Amino acid sequence: MLLLIQYTLIFASVLMLVALGGCISEHSGVINLGLEGIMVIGALGGALVMSSAGITSPALMVILAMLAAALAGMLYSCLLGVAAIHFKADQTLVGTAMNLLATAGATVLVKAMNTAANPDNHSSEIEYIGARKMFIVNINGFEFNWFMLVAVIAVLLVYFLLYKNRFGLRLMACGEHPQAAGSVGINVYKMRWAGVLISGLLGGLGGLCYILAGVSLWKFENGVAGFGFLALAVMIFGQWKPTRIALAALLFGLFRALSNTYAGFPFLVSLNLPGNVYNMMPYIVCLIVLAFTSKASHAPKAEGIPYDKGSR
Repeated sequence: MLLLIQYTLIFASVLMLVALGGCISEHSGVINLGLEGIMVIGALGGALVMSSAGITSPALMVILAMLAAALAGMLYSCLLGVAAIHFKADQTLVGTAMNLLATAGATVLVKAMNTAANPDNHSSEIEYIGARKMFIVNINGFEFNWFMLVAVIAVLLVYFLLYKNRFGLRLMACGEHPQAAGSVGINVYKMRWAGVLISGLLGGLGGLCYILAGVSLWKFENGVAGFGFLALAVMIFGQWKPTRIALAALLFGLFRALSNTYAGFPFLVSLNLPGNVYNMMPYIVCLIVLAFTSKASHAPKAEGIPYDKGSR
């Protein structure tokens, strides 16, 4: 049971961070379907720091790896900002292209680095055994990961950002009625850029959290197993509200955790279900939940619609 709680919290932390990023982006009026790709690039940035920095201080390693992941995610999200905000490109197509580019680009880069270091090594793996241990604090057998705390702080900060200050109200106004927001002097372009960059920051952190969840090396050709899209489902199920997103992330995180821990429950073992069934559970639950709740969703009204100052 302790292991189930541990995995539930770490997977829920991934989903919280990435879904909150998507929430902020969509509240600004930009649909970020590229969260999957942003996670991959964020994971790559953090993994490179963990594998090559040679830092022995746990606190410094945690901070630098998180900063690298956040910065990588923000930089990669600039592709969405330029294409969707300035060139008014179709945001769905841009996000899809970003997802494809990220996994392919990360795989090529890591393989090139490994081959340069060792001509016989053509893998897309990055190993970070020692660094991963620095993110974990053992509390009576429970492996507390610092990302669990980061996820809780992110929920509180996003709630405060959206509902308790002027910036958040202006951001949401740009996602509901950008022409009205622009008419009272709000710079819609800047607010949408802020939404996209914050989304990239949180998505990058989520990517690093994902590869640290249970392993000490990562093959970047595997991407992040659809967690970016699962986070979008969490965001929709959570109705674009930070507190509901946190609860939805816990639900989906529980089903994802079962794939790692079902062998420890005699009742589940007695069902004789293949392990792949438990791997599919969060995605099956995602489809069921969205089928029953998507009609009642209240998405920002102007999300996905390019802003045209002259169309007031």
